[in-house]
Amino acid sequence: MRNYLLIIFFALSPFLQAQTQPWQGKFEPIDNIIAPPNNYRNASGAPGKDYWQQRANYKIKAQINEKTNVLSGEAVITYFNNSPDNLSYVWMQLEQNVNKKGNEDFGSINNNIKDSITTQNMQRLTRAIDFPAGYTIKSVKDGHGNTLKTTINNTMMKVKLNTTLNAGASTTISISWSYPITDRSMYRLSREGYEYFPEDDNTTYLMAHWFPRMAVYNDTEGWQNQQFQKLGEFALEFGDYDVEITVPADHIIAATGTLQNSESVLSKTQRKRIEKAKSTFDKPVMIITKEEAITNESTKSTKQKTWKFKAENVRDFAFASSRKFLWDAQAVKLPTNTVLAMSLYPKEGLPVWQYNSTEAVKHALEVYSEATFDYPYPVCISVNTSNIGMEFPMISFNGGRPDKDGNISERAKQGMLSTIVHEVGHNWFPMIVSSDERKWMWMDEGLNTFLHQRTLAERYPDFNHVTPKVIAPFMSGDKNILRPIMTTSDNELFNQFGANFYLKPTVGLQMLRNTIIGKELFDEAFKEYANRWKYKHPNPSDLFRTLEDATATDLDWFFRGWFFTTDNVDMELSNVKWFKVYEDTANIEDKKKSSKAKITASGANANAEIDDFSNGPEFINMVDTPDKDYGQFLSRLDDAEVRKQLSGKNIYEITVKNRGGLVMPVIIEWVFTDGTTEIDQLPAEVWRRNEYEIQHTFIKDKEVAKVNLDPNLELADTNTQNNSFPKEENESEFDDFKAKKK
Repeated sequence: MRNYLLIIFFALSPFLQAQTQPWQGKFEPIDNIIAPPNNYRNASGAPGKDYWQQRANYKIKAQINEKTNVLSGEAVITYFNNSPDNLSYVWMQLEQNVNKKGNEDFGSINNNIKDSITTQNMQRLTRAIDFPAGYTIKSVKDGHGNTLKTTINNTMMKVKLNTTLNAGASTTISISWSYPITDRSMYRLSREGYEYFPEDDNTTYLMAHWFPRMAVYNDTEGWQNQQFQKLGEFALEFGDYDVEITVPADHIIAATGTLQNSESVLSKTQRKRIEKAKSTFDKPVMIITKEEAITNESTKSTKQKTWKFKAENVRDFAFASSRKFLWDAQAVKLPTNTVLAMSLYPKEGLPVWQYNSTEAVKHALEVYSEATFDYPYPVCISVNTSNIGMEFPMISFNGGRPDKDGNISERAKQGMLSTIVHEVGHNWFPMIVSSDERKWMWMDEGLNTFLHQRTLAERYPDFNHVTPKVIAPFMSGDKNILRPIMTTSDNELFNQFGANFYLKPTVGLQMLRNTIIGKELFDEAFKEYANRWKYKHPNPSDLFRTLEDATATDLDWFFRGWFFTTDNVDMELSNVKWFKVYEDTANIEDKKKSSKAKITASGANANAEIDDFSNGPEFINMVDTPDKDYGQFLSRLDDAEVRKQLSGKNIYEITVKNRGGLVMPVIIEWVFTDGTTEIDQLPAEVWRRNEYEIQHTFIKDKEVAKVNLDPNLELADTNTQNNSFPKEENESEFDDFKAKKK
């Protein structure tokens, strides 16, 4: 026992004073703050052997009344209970109810009144001009035609089944409804509704959340129970859709799925052009030209047509309808699939939409497919509208338009194309890798923005795109109001959800890819996650575990700090010490010339505060290792060879302090006196034993003139003013003002 205690004492004694501040466990596992693995979701991050999820197939007939702007519909829903539970009721989502006066809407997100306010903002706050909104549920019946009792709670409707739905069984629910389609201009960030064009007295309908949809029932929370409050989006089940939509005969519809009756709703010329587009890979083919669209919008048909669509294995269905549309299409060849990329836009989108939209769709399809899995659906559609970008399976609604003369600034054009890429990218996250947006916005927006920014970097290199330095100002903000990424969607502040749910996860993934793991290994892991969870419902723990499992890398320290705290990166290069080994055979006078510091065998000035390298190196007296230091080992180090290897070399000890709280790799740039540079990187694990301060020693052949931390701004360091040695002198605002006056 005595020997054991001595071993412990001597092993620990050098570290007893190493960390004087409280230990925070930054490298401890995150098992206690994420969902534990089980038979449904295993410890590797993959679906478990007993994983299950529900399914809902829809047969829908709907009609738009252009005079009243009312949509009416009826649906037969076949709901499959794949869970191990017997269900006596089911829940359905009624998102249109959020538009009812008195329910949560965007007016309450930014609801302060100022002494000067626009009529638009006042309308959003007070709804001074009231309008009808929300679902009218006409009937809900079972498969035998018997009425089902329902209870509506704001945007959710409980349907009480007449017969218990047993595990492994299915049931049929028939429902009919109507609702007034709302004017999108009435709402802040409205995702759907109609857009009115006063000049030609026409309307474009963007139809989303237009039918009652089955809520998610899953293994982690049972029934999805969060109300739709417009910020947190959707959690939906996969299924097959058979949809018929009746609209004015001169309308063109773009929708999720494949058109089934083109001979009834399209002209022979239009059908011929589509067939040509299916084998045209170099540029879009015009299906409806500008001249044809202008002619079409000039008169209003009193007749109607019914468009029929089918879509397989999708989690939602959306469509756009208008007589104003121009239409172009182009084939995109992927390794396992050929996709018809299409754009529909009013003349107000010319010329930029005709020349750029479908190309942007193509770029997104190619880059995302390479990064994850090939886009599996037959079509991918971009529809132009005002102000927004919003995604649905196979179709997205995208803002961005030129002025009345057709001109668009470069910044606005970049914004438009970036929006298209982003919304097309949502086909992967969350339309196929189907996370719960209402709970974890970052899981779809963050992962999608990561690949969206990768697409911009690869296909639009001249565009502005997100890099780690972009998030630094946000992360250095007021800790009293900052929230972790792992905050549920509707609990984030409206003015910072973009930074926290879009940009910060993006930067985190960029750091994992470019700095912490490496591109090849990270890309394999990210692809593994996407393929494990396509057509399934992943949770944050599934992502975290998969990235570790597929890289053999412990990333708990990163997930803990980046996703669960509001700490920031701020590393301070507090000191750099320069040493050389004292050599008896060297000329002492030469040493005195090269160093103003006292030559000492013990390195007496090792702890002195030195601001730069002007005093030259400190000399270290290196003695032979005594036999007692080898303990029971009989082999001996070649002392002469060690001296030989270090002869004339420069030894640098750096001290780095963690001022921001987040542990990260330490990236050091050495700028030598001859003007050359070199970079070393220490892994984040160097902070394991002291989370606040580290020292590390390097050997360099050349003399160093300057040392910099994070020279390429890879780590989102919030204060780069303390990243250099010698310290950089920064002029004050007053000095800068005086210089400009001269």
